[in-house]
Amino acid sequence: MKDRYVYLAVDFFSIIFPFLFSFYSNANFSKKWRYLWLAILAPAVFFIVWDEWFTQMGVWGFTPRYLTGLNIGSLPIEEILFFICIPYACVFTYEAVNYLIKWRLNQKYTNLITDLLIFAMLLVGGLNIERWYTSVTFILLAIFLTLHRWIWKTDYLGKFYFAFLFILIPFFITNGILTGTGIEEQVVWYNDAENLGMRMGTIPLEDTFYGMLLLMMNVSIFEYLQKKKGHKAPS
Repeated sequence: MKDRYVYLAVDFFSIIFPFLFSFYSNANFSKKWRYLWLAILAPAVFFIVWDEWFTQMGVWGFTPRYLTGLNIGSLPIEEILFFICIPYACVFTYEAVNYLIKWRLNQKYTNLITDLLIFAMLLVGGLNIERWYTSVTFILLAIFLTLHRWIWKTDYLGKFYFAFLFILIPFFITNGILTGTGIEEQVVWYNDAENLGMRMGTIPLEDTFYGMLLLMMNVSIFEYLQKKKGHKAPS
C-alpha cells in the first residue's frame, strides 16, 4: 500500500466491519441509524473546529507522506473522516457490548468513578494550564462529566465505562498507527510542549481522554434521541 493512503486506510478499516455487522439480525444496529447521524455529526463539528484551532497553533499536525493531499482548511480530509468513522465504530461497539453482555456497573460505583475522574481531570488540567492539549481536554471532560453526574443525572454512564474498556482495544491499534507504531514516521505528530509528554507506547496520554470526551458526546446524543423518541435502548 502506498504511504499516502495510510490514514485513509485507518479510517476505512475502522468503520467497515462495524458497518457490515450493523445488519446482524438479532441486534440490527442499522435500525438505530436515525438516532446515530446527529450523534456523530454534532460532536464532529465541535471537534473539527477544535482540531483546526490546534493545528493552526501547532499543538499537533500531520505528515504529508501519509495523506492523499486533499485538505479542508488546515485539516486533511482523512482527519475530517476520522470524526465520522471512529464514532460510528465506537457507538456500534457500545451498543454491541451492552447487547451481548448483561453485566452492569452499579450506580454507586459509577458515581465513584465519575467523581474520581472529575477530580483528576480538574487537578491535572489546572496544574498544566499552560499545556493546551492537556488543559483543554481534561477540563472539558471534567465539565461534561459534571453535567452528567450532577445536572442531567444520566443512568447510562456505567454502561459507557464498561463498553469503553472494550473500545480501548481498537483505540490503541488505530491511534498507535497514527502516532507511528509500525511505520517510519507519525501520521499525526504532537508538540510535546503542549502535553504532559507521557506516552502509552507512541500514544500521548491525553488521547485516551480526548477519545473518551468525543465518544461520550456521541453516546449522550444517541441515548437522548432514543429516549426522546421513546425507543428503549438495551439495559
